[in-house]
Amino acid sequence: MSKPIIKKVDANDLENPDYYINRELSLMEFNDRVLAQARNEAVPLLERLNYLCISSSNLDEFFEVRVASVLQMLKMDPGAVSSDGLTPHEQLDRICKKAHVLVEEQYRVLNEVLLPQLDNENIRFIRRDKWTPIQKKWLEKFFNVELLPILTPVGLDSAHPFPRILNKSLNFIISLTGKDAFGRNSGRAVLQVPRALPRIIQLPQEETDSGPYEFVFLSSIIHAFVDKLFNGMTVKGCHQFRVTRNSDFFVNDDAIDDLLHAVEGELLMRNYGDEVRMEIDGNCPEETTLFLKERFRVHIDRVFYAKGPVNLSRLQAINSLIDRPDLKFTPFNSHIPPQLGRKKNVFDAIKKQDILLHHPYESFRPVVEFLRQAAVDQNVLAIKQTLYRTGVDSPIVSALVKAARVGKEVTVVIELRARFDEKENIDLAAKLQEAAVHVVYGVVGYKTHAKMCLVLRKEGKSLRNYVHLGTGNYHLRTARLYTDYGLFSCNKEFTEDVRRIFAQLTSLGKVSKLNRLLQSPFTLHKGLIGKINREIENKKNGLPAKIIIKVNAIVEEELILAFYKASQTGVEIKLIVRGVCCLRPGVKGISENIEVRSIIGRFLEHTRIYAFSNGGEWEVYAASADLMNRNMFRRVETCFPIDSKKLHDRILNDLECYLKDNTQAWLLQSDGSYVQTKPRKNEEPYIVQQELLKSFQ
Repeated sequence: MSKPIIKKVDANDLENPDYYINRELSLMEFNDRVLAQARNEAVPLLERLNYLCISSSNLDEFFEVRVASVLQMLKMDPGAVSSDGLTPHEQLDRICKKAHVLVEEQYRVLNEVLLPQLDNENIRFIRRDKWTPIQKKWLEKFFNVELLPILTPVGLDSAHPFPRILNKSLNFIISLTGKDAFGRNSGRAVLQVPRALPRIIQLPQEETDSGPYEFVFLSSIIHAFVDKLFNGMTVKGCHQFRVTRNSDFFVNDDAIDDLLHAVEGELLMRNYGDEVRMEIDGNCPEETTLFLKERFRVHIDRVFYAKGPVNLSRLQAINSLIDRPDLKFTPFNSHIPPQLGRKKNVFDAIKKQDILLHHPYESFRPVVEFLRQAAVDQNVLAIKQTLYRTGVDSPIVSALVKAARVGKEVTVVIELRARFDEKENIDLAAKLQEAAVHVVYGVVGYKTHAKMCLVLRKEGKSLRNYVHLGTGNYHLRTARLYTDYGLFSCNKEFTEDVRRIFAQLTSLGKVSKLNRLLQSPFTLHKGLIGKINREIENKKNGLPAKIIIKVNAIVEEELILAFYKASQTGVEIKLIVRGVCCLRPGVKGISENIEVRSIIGRFLEHTRIYAFSNGGEWEVYAASADLMNRNMFRRVETCFPIDSKKLHDRILNDLECYLKDNTQAWLLQSDGSYVQTKPRKNEEPYIVQQELLKSFQ
């Protein structure tokens, strides 16, 4: 629980900190829900292992970014109070307690649940004390040939100070006795394992008399033969450890001459930011643990003991090594709408009607085809696109390069500061510039998070614009894993709005008034507040009043306050929030008309939809923005209406399906905890993602 149950309610004091859930603790609750999937017997076994890995990598990023920001606030302004009333010290204390419980559960699930069940399926991770003689012989040879030449331990003495440890790298602290060739013995050495080495080694069946899927951790191999690195000395102890560092770099917007060079400079420092967490072998002696804790200046609350490999997310690698379809999700074929079928001209199809795609149930290929056809169509004069996360080798990038090389005007707005994709986006910018694409980096101080593409085409004596607007990135891999909507349109008001936004991003000038789209940081926040207030007035006037919103996060205080006011008026509010939610539902007199649910399933829920009943004439918007301060005020975002009644009825039906889920839905309680839904007596299980998959097959 992130807060005690509210004891006293003041319906006139909606800014009371008791009515808000701490953002960081809410994010920890999300990670709990992900880990719950690893325990879920209804999920295929290898997918359950994958959920365990995701919960581990999520926790890594949580410490790298969120805990790092709390620690920075603790230094800068220890008396600061967040909207939920907690100081940085109080937040850190609660975060660490929750994180220790989470980590303990991760290793329990691994050791007591998943590994035994994998063993039953003849998928095994062989411990050192269980190696057969033939396996040990093969592994010793592997160590001598593949590892020994590349491993470089550092003995700790006055001439060899403690090395700089890379962020999230695998390391060993080694205790030694005896003297080396120069008569030295400091008693300790550090071994940093190169990142190029695989963390899991599959034993070859023929050479080791092993089963088809038997694996050994790299850390186990190093531990077993580490004495070979210290000739003539005795290894008393060898323990793995890992350090997580602050990875949320800072770029001073006021002092930037070249954003690209500023980001490149910060990337060099990411591996050596301040230490925010240390993980260490649970069997490590207290003396060695204290030595490392003092070396990294990590408070004992942020020292975590691993009952297994220090980096659980590395276990994801075995999924691709194991050919067991029965232990994985059933493959599916994404649907392609008939109007965008094979060999059809995408521009002719869009001219006839707006086209909505719901990924991954519907294929992302039409988006790629849209750009591919634009690149080769002699009537296309120009292409403009935003790229946030996409990949250098993406077919979308290939289409943009091809278009530029045949003489089309191609402009790409690349967001260099997409967290953890900065290096890839820098490489992408270089590749596009080599092909004579006009590359810009958006607006200093505002991340360009909008997902939009504009194609200008000459048709007869006139020009026509075509657009694709989406809720997710132009990324083929995530389009198979994330749920998102995309809209094709040649509506003149839409396309003119997109053209104006591109002009803002690539040029200078005043804010252009838009026809239909809402845009951050200018009109989206105000527009949403206005639509919530309209529902309040409709309710007061006896008209239908309801709000359904599906986003990844709800944090922004003014919007939460507006929801509370709407709830007090009697407006029914259904919020489908995958991750963080700082709004506290179900508080009598404040938010009893608000329900918050989170869907955790096979696909990562990523769609952003805002729907308002509008007195019975529903308005439906799709957006790139979540309800967070950064999306409202520090990013360039787009929010676009779904005008076609057929399409907006389809989205409303999808939302109703999410509200019917009685199996993978988690309901947020007023105390900040979540309770997983279960089918009522005589009620059939309803899993929204499965039902949507069926509807497109």
